Amino acid sequence: MRRFRPCKLFAAGAIAAALALPAASQSADLPANLSAVIPPGPQVRVGTLANGLRYYIQRNGRPAHRLELRLVVKAGSILEDEDQLGLAHFVEHMAFNGSTHFRRHELVSWLESIGVQFGADLNAYTSMDETVYLLPVPTGDKRHVEQAFTVLEDWAHGLRFDPAAIDKERSIVLEEARTRKGVGERLRRQLLPKLFNGARYAMRDPIGSEEVLRSFQPDALRRFYRDWYRPDLMAVIAVGDIDPLEAERLIRAHFSGLVNPANERPRTYEDIPPQRSSEALVLTDPELTVRQIALDYPVRYEPDPGTYGSYRSKLVERMFNTLMGQRLADLAQQPDPPFVGASSGLDRPTARHMAYAASVTLGAAGSGPALAALLQEHRRLRDTGFSREELERARKNILRSYERAFNERYTTDSATYVDDYLRHFLNNEEIPGIAAEYRLAQAFLAGITLEELNAWTRKTIPDGADKLVVYLGADLPQAPPPSGPALLAEVAAAEQAPAGALEAKRLPAQLMARPAVPGRIVAETRDKALGLTRLTLSNGIHVVLKPTRFHKDQVLLKAERFGGLELFEPADLPSARYACMLVTTMGMDGLSGSEITKVLAGHGASIATDINSMTDSVSGSSGSSMDDIEAMLQLLTMRFGTLRRDEGLYRSTMRKQEDMLRNRDAMPEARFEDAATDTLYGKHPYAPRAIVAADLAQVDLDRSLALYRRRFGSARGFTFTLVGNFSVDRLKPLLAAYIGNLPAGELQLGYRDVGLRFAEGVVKRELRAGSEPKSQVSLHFTGPASWSPDEQLRMDALMEIMNLRITAILREKLGLIYGGSMSGEIDVVPYQHYWIAAHLPTGPEKVEAMTAALFAEIERMKKDGPDPADLAKVKRHWREDWPDKLRSNGYWLDVLNGATLFGVDAQGLLVRQARADAVTAEEIRQAARRYFNTENYVQMVLNPEDPGPAGKPVLAGAAAAR
Repeated sequence: MRRFRPCKLFAAGAIAAALALPAASQSADLPANLSAVIPPGPQVRVGTLANGLRYYIQRNGRPAHRLELRLVVKAGSILEDEDQLGLAHFVEHMAFNGSTHFRRHELVSWLESIGVQFGADLNAYTSMDETVYLLPVPTGDKRHVEQAFTVLEDWAHGLRFDPAAIDKERSIVLEEARTRKGVGERLRRQLLPKLFNGARYAMRDPIGSEEVLRSFQPDALRRFYRDWYRPDLMAVIAVGDIDPLEAERLIRAHFSGLVNPANERPRTYEDIPPQRSSEALVLTDPELTVRQIALDYPVRYEPDPGTYGSYRSKLVERMFNTLMGQRLADLAQQPDPPFVGASSGLDRPTARHMAYAASVTLGAAGSGPALAALLQEHRRLRDTGFSREELERARKNILRSYERAFNERYTTDSATYVDDYLRHFLNNEEIPGIAAEYRLAQAFLAGITLEELNAWTRKTIPDGADKLVVYLGADLPQAPPPSGPALLAEVAAAEQAPAGALEAKRLPAQLMARPAVPGRIVAETRDKALGLTRLTLSNGIHVVLKPTRFHKDQVLLKAERFGGLELFEPADLPSARYACMLVTTMGMDGLSGSEITKVLAGHGASIATDINSMTDSVSGSSGSSMDDIEAMLQLLTMRFGTLRRDEGLYRSTMRKQEDMLRNRDAMPEARFEDAATDTLYGKHPYAPRAIVAADLAQVDLDRSLALYRRRFGSARGFTFTLVGNFSVDRLKPLLAAYIGNLPAGELQLGYRDVGLRFAEGVVKRELRAGSEPKSQVSLHFTGPASWSPDEQLRMDALMEIMNLRITAILREKLGLIYGGSMSGEIDVVPYQHYWIAAHLPTGPEKVEAMTAALFAEIERMKKDGPDPADLAKVKRHWREDWPDKLRSNGYWLDVLNGATLFGVDAQGLLVRQARADAVTAEEIRQAARRYFNTENYVQMVLNPEDPGPAGKPVLAGAAAAR
């Protein structure tokens, strides 16, 4: 819950300076005055109360019977006094700990009782400049809607700040601060003063000061709330299944009485001084896994004016970001790549500031070649610019994204619209509505010339400007960090190096021609209950079609069959694990992966193939136009066709993987993951462990291609399921032409039981790694099980109730954790079994108490079963969530694919809710007794390293045989 929005470091992409519209692109369809502010569109009702509170209201039926509410406050950590560091965020926590109408814990309990999940639905975040509260509420009962507005009103001016509740919450906030500790926080503390060039932002991280959090007086918290939670700094956003007039009435009733304080403190916005001279900062940390250099150019104050001219400028910027990203990606695919990856573009360190920024992730070649490649690309673009072909690709892709948003305007979730209005209130971003935006984009994009794009690029990429150069990496003997002066010298030399024009390869207009001799549909049946059409094609491949109107511009595809990695011998596993990645990169039918992306400009289509542990799978998506669907089916056909062998791209891919994995073991979390996997599975060769650097030496290109062909040289055994907005009759000829022509020769089908089993008995291990005072406890319960739809529902209910108890007891009552979770599943292959996994971060001094508290809850569940109120909350959430699932293409796709794979009747979907309603407390108690076997579990604990001469991580523990 309560997440931060950290400032972006080295990220590219925001809003460019407004440009004058060239005379050549003037049109009667365009606004005459580009400096005019774009007004809100008719889709939203925007108003301001007499006390200054702004509101935004929109009726939207997706999801049905749901209302998304937000309380937005233009106040964050930047406004804290010195005795309040961290209290903007602490106020947000106290919003759930007692208010005028809700006692402590009462608010969360009531919301959970109406189907709103704490954390997943009910949420909030604090950043430097704002605090936002998120509250989705069902609209089936008008009393619940009224009460929800009461919640917002209490957040706005009715928090109690009871001293006992404050002291209870301190431990939770301190645990949240603990979760942030690590290499990221250590670097942020050093970076922020430089990135913000001494501005106040550098000293106002939302999590604040642990010293202040431990010792602040309640009056300091109340003072922040009193000073900054006031109506002239607030907005209420209401989007969803509600009459706008009723929403407006509720807003006026609940918020018109709010009063701004006398002698209110001015809400000012901090400026960021520009960089006055070039400077290098070299930061090393033993836990960094990659080496990166960032170039941060001078910051300028440039808030969004929300005008037609600035909107047009954003389109030019979007073109630049798209094309620059492609240029840098192409450089990274050279046989001896100068860098692992790179990014470049305009960045907004705050909503009102803008700067150009670029970064490179270093490979084996080090900093010199990486900087040379990046900065020479800058010079090349300043000297010769982008090509006309690049411009047209960018224009097509941007227009397609607008077209898709326009097509989805009636099937867009309310939360998406809420985010638009939130940005309008906070950042002055325009909200004309997608219909108006689509018209503007069509008109403006048609008038953006190559000359204008290149002039914008020359203006945007600073030439020789003062900058902050930041190196981040581990100080390794094989890759020592450069010195600051050496970095600056490399940058200066790279900026002066000449760069020639780019030679572009001419690409085909389309991926492939439609097969001259299509396959045939040899059988067709209908399932009226589920709305399905089932086809059998002449090559023996089956297709399941589920036409929907859930999304206007979406079609999803999936197919899965038993097979997978476990059909291969252990020696082949490294090559097999990289097979699909290599095929995707190198491409098919004479086109590399990058070239395929370029040919598909303007099309919304993708296909991926995967070799999983026990299955082969194909997944894809496209827009709803026949052109997009055909492009997706062409990609599918290519995946089963002629593979492209490219030694250069292979070397490039593997070198980048080497660089990314070189220092992976420096991460305590990675070592913990590996240790947990080894403990659970006894270092079995088929254990689902992460790829490590040692695996790369065993990857062979030709073997990878051969293993891919072994699994994807034939589509036999696949049933392709398509769900989305399509006409079955119009789609059938395309399915016959493409899927009906897929090769379907003999191949090995079915899974192989390789003997992979969980550890038995009580196994406890401790890993000591990392320097921060933070720990993590991981618990795994496993054993035999008998799957059925009802039994899986009992497992699901047990897990949701345990998560309620983890929050209520371990977090809220005992303050032992900030967050934690438990999940469980019953698997049927290669044998029927269950697993339950709990992951709970905490402090080293709290591990024993936290583990004891969790086991006490487990024993209580086994003895007494769930509290009736908790079971009612879970069932209510299921009832509220179920209609949304039934209106989701992705959910139908997964259910239908799973039914085909496991040979079960998909019509069980029609009675799922009735089955869920029938789950009893006694059934859950019995499930807890079956699945929480305290004589058979694995407990892993990650603790920080002990100080000492060795300084090495250790793995220790004992096992008690069952």
